[in-house]
Amino acid sequence: MNRRTILGLAGLAIIDLMISLWVGQQAYCWMPPQASAESVLVDNLFSFMTTLGSFIFLGVMGTLLYAVLFQRAAKYDASDGPPIEGNLKLEVVWTIIPILLVIWIGTVSYQTYDRMSILGPMESMAMEMPTAEAATVQSVEAESAPINVYVRQWAWEFHYPEQNIRSTELHLPVDQRARLLLSSEDVLHGFFVPAFRVKQDVVPGRKIGFEFTPIREGRYRLRDSEYSGTYFAANQTNVVVESAEGYQQWLAITAATPATPAQNVAYEEFNQEAQSALHLGWETVKPAPAPVVNYASSENDPYE
Repeated sequence: MNRRTILGLAGLAIIDLMISLWVGQQAYCWMPPQASAESVLVDNLFSFMTTLGSFIFLGVMGTLLYAVLFQRAAKYDASDGPPIEGNLKLEVVWTIIPILLVIWIGTVSYQTYDRMSILGPMESMAMEMPTAEAATVQSVEAESAPINVYVRQWAWEFHYPEQNIRSTELHLPVDQRARLLLSSEDVLHGFFVPAFRVKQDVVPGRKIGFEFTPIREGRYRLRDSEYSGTYFAANQTNVVVESAEGYQQWLAITAATPATPAQNVAYEEFNQEAQSALHLGWETVKPAPAPVVNYASSENDPYE
């Protein structure tokens, strides 16, 4: 390979790298607004993987396009190509490079997840663990006082134990570590807020500590990321991130509000179908009754 060819390949590699870096920066625009500290880490990882994937894609497609355009046989040439048995050096290179890339991606991904530190202690039900261990976990819970998150078919409910407040809308102070304790009352559910870039399966029979840090005030959508039955698409609610003063004011006002049944879209749809003249014949799970809460989220409230 002569010097001119090497310089040409190096120039093409630099062009490929510059385009890939540009595509990686555009990846930030494909996501919802960054509303948590974890979203910044996740978006950086996604941009890195997009850049790397673009570099490989453009390199492979560019090589393929060059071969199609400039390395074709003559129009009426039906002869076989040269009898090449293999190239040991080339095979070693294209084996080592993917291995190094996978290790690199895995290392960066692990470091990102480790920095997020979103998963707290996972505990089984008290009947599944020794009494001393259960007592220790309960002591830690009492000290940290996380927000209890209950999910069922199909409604979210949030309990603030210090104020004894129940709500169908999750309120959090901005720039403070949110500590949740997730539990499912029936089947597998998923706690997922796209703007926060955090998602956690909620496993029946377990209480799962979950943490993240909101950094942007606003209203965001909490969705059930796991298929949990007929009305799982309606299992959504709002997450409100507000200033520390606004958060304390909401707690004070809500604590003084008497508990009433909240709106339950799944329960309303189920009753409408039950009263309909059209019956398809198959059975479905009856949604849980509307939770009784001090503050209820409206489905008509806007969100980002």
